[in-house]
Amino acid sequence: MAAVLEEGIQLYKRKDYTGALSFFMSLSADSGADPIDVSYYLGLCYSKLERYDDALLYLEQVVTTEEKASTPMARERVLQCRYLLAVIYSRTDRKQLADYELEALLKAGYHTSSVYASFAYLSWENGEDEQCLEYYEKALSIDENNPTALNGLGYVLACEGKELTRALSLCKKALSLAPNNPACLDSLGWVYYRMGLFSQARKYLEQALNIDSDNEVIKSHLHEAEMVEE
Repeated sequence: MAAVLEEGIQLYKRKDYTGALSFFMSLSADSGADPIDVSYYLGLCYSKLERYDDALLYLEQVVTTEEKASTPMARERVLQCRYLLAVIYSRTDRKQLADYELEALLKAGYHTSSVYASFAYLSWENGEDEQCLEYYEKALSIDENNPTALNGLGYVLACEGKELTRALSLCKKALSLAPNNPACLDSLGWVYYRMGLFSQARKYLEQALNIDSDNEVIKSHLHEAEMVEE
């Protein structure tokens, strides 16, 4: 990879995504940088900044250009971009496209915990509860410390009213791995609610809402917890 990209790469590694984006956008056509390398980092920066439409443009370009490349680096980059595409499609309610990208990852042998956790989330959104549970279990069989899978499985078990003691343990572990994550706080609060421990439920749900004040799911959970007297 051309040395001309090094400054931008370091900015990205330091999580200065705005600075990195400005750097990569400023590169001229005669800078010596490979356009696909630049597109790759632009896609990553836009993804981190949650500018999803812009991210899709560059990530799709990388996948289209490098899909048939034979080098290990190109293959790994395509897999990474496909995973990001699946996440973005899922977050922007384009579930069929998310399914397509995730299926492509599995066919390519990219059987990671994160891929199965993403499949689990999509299954839950589609009302496929048993399939969702299977995918979360598969994700945790690959990586027992994946906070997304831990939290997701605990939350789904709570919603289903199944194995609430296990759900509590899963959500506690997820929160320990991702402190102050509003999704983890919400899930833990919801487990406590389903267990009938309403003061504990309110405690965690209030913390979740303080962090993510516009989240309608958290608002709904807290409202239900507040309506119950112990």
